[in-house]
Amino acid sequence: MVWWIFHRTVMNDHTSITPDRPRALRRTVLAGAIGNVLEWYDFALFGYFAPVLSVLFFPASDPSLSLIATFSVFAVGFLARPLGALCFGYWGDTRGRRSALSWSVILMAIPTCLLGLLPTYAQIGLLAPIALTLLRFIQGFSVGGEFTGSVTFLIEHAARNERGYIGSWAGFSAQIGALSGSGIGAVASASFSQETLHDWGWRIPFLAGSVIALVGWYLRRHLPESPAFERLQERGVVSPTPIRDFASQNRAPLLQVVGLVLLHGVGFYIFFVYLPTYVTKVSNLPMQTALTINTVCMAVMAILIPFMGKLADRVGPRWVLAAGAVSLALSTVPFFSLFSSGNVVSVAMAQLSITVFVAAYMGPFFAIVAILFPVAHRYTGLSISYNMASALFGGTAPLVATMIFERSGSPLAPGWYVSLCAVISFLVLMTIRNEAQEPTVAPPSHR
Repeated sequence: MVWWIFHRTVMNDHTSITPDRPRALRRTVLAGAIGNVLEWYDFALFGYFAPVLSVLFFPASDPSLSLIATFSVFAVGFLARPLGALCFGYWGDTRGRRSALSWSVILMAIPTCLLGLLPTYAQIGLLAPIALTLLRFIQGFSVGGEFTGSVTFLIEHAARNERGYIGSWAGFSAQIGALSGSGIGAVASASFSQETLHDWGWRIPFLAGSVIALVGWYLRRHLPESPAFERLQERGVVSPTPIRDFASQNRAPLLQVVGLVLLHGVGFYIFFVYLPTYVTKVSNLPMQTALTINTVCMAVMAILIPFMGKLADRVGPRWVLAAGAVSLALSTVPFFSLFSSGNVVSVAMAQLSITVFVAAYMGPFFAIVAILFPVAHRYTGLSISYNMASALFGGTAPLVATMIFERSGSPLAPGWYVSLCAVISFLVLMTIRNEAQEPTVAPPSHR
């Protein structure tokens, strides 16, 4: 299915790709995106198993307190991402994108595997939640350089008229990872009894994630370096201080990326990580049913994202993003009334509809944000700005949604939160007048 989509769009578009290019481009896209599969597989899996993990690691008399504690640990992984962005951004802008990406995927694999082996609160007491928090921090650190690094790598391999599509494969691979987490969560819920699932069944999906990392590391070791970074090397102008250069030259792009990531992060984590827990709690639908609906919708979004990216190459990324943001601003609150209805058909149709709008925003997203920064500190600039915003808004979205729902008592409260984020991101998007124009700031020679 993945390569069928790839062939039906860009691989058959001979106006932008030479005959010798498709095979190399396919290999580059696959290797560049596979780390995202592991990243979002693991983060999504944690969200989907939150009701199980809350009981095993944060037992409390009030289930809501246990769930809030679990989502707090989920947010810790995002708080570590800016630190990882600094380290891997510096690495990628001084030593090359390929080297940074090869090691980031390995660093993700270690805590993922260890999480599947972690003793619970009943076995080692307070050490269990402490260890869980530490593992999430390490995962977040590695992710800080993984996702935005792959985006930088893919965009720099793309021709100007195919950035929307090639960049969309970062989003596509993220959805495949999250889809895998949702699918495996649904299979585990269906295959194991509640007792078995709480005993050891939840561990298997986390242990399986280490296999993805090994495949990703192997593929990335044999990739060609980014052409844009190679040109910097040939000219002898690779910046030895990309963090300082970013801080002094790119304050406006920083704010723009943060504003755009607001909806990108909140939208995904509310609708595809928090929503199964919300639906289960509010409407009393079985977790298996909620995860199954979620899995189907994520499959639809994964298919839609590359097509939205291709559409953006034809009509302009800003227009497609704007359509997604406006649709989410207007429709989220009404859809949350359907999510809380308890009717399986209503819940499924509402989530399917919202999926189309999220795909419209996510498809061309990276075609805009990546090129806001000069090549010399693009890895650093995109990593810091994206991960800072993700830490503030994306990782905290399930926690914020849970708290405002508990405090307000209104099942529509999470919907209002998403709508507000959509309005802000739309206004920020309107400040980007020419999304196809790359910055021309040259890196200093440092001679």
